[in-house]
Amino acid sequence: MTFYGSYEHSIDERGRVAIPARYRAALVDGAVLRASGDGCIELYTTGGFGSEVELRLGEQRSTREVRGRRIRRAFLPGAFDVQLDRQGRVLLPQGLRAEAALRDKAVIVGCGDYIEIWDLDRWTAELAAVQAEQRGAASAR
Repeated sequence: MTFYGSYEHSIDERGRVAIPARYRAALVDGAVLRASGDGCIELYTTGGFGSEVELRLGEQRSTREVRGRRIRRAFLPGAFDVQLDRQGRVLLPQGLRAEAALRDKAVIVGCGDYIEIWDLDRWTAELAAVQAEQRGAASAR
């Protein structure tokens, strides 16, 4: 499935957020959450996470090389397996919520092969930066 679109959802008192209905079928076998370096949370299908691991770590097979170990340390330790509940929600672990500054509102953003979960204010700022960058690139042509 290709994930696209953006959706605003509330985060409940337990830290659960509803996943848009159109995405749920792709996540019935579980998903993986991890903190992004961009200030949001990434949500992968289980298979998509495996592909991302292969992409990021594929050339770094040797755990004897410092670079390979550091890539693993940056990518894998903060990953969490999650399941959708009966209402189509996932629990966002407290540490990930804190890192992404998520409190009561989240924006769920489809990014092709994965989903990003943003704090509303951070998403607004990120979207403005993306739009400014696109305007700059268009005027440079």
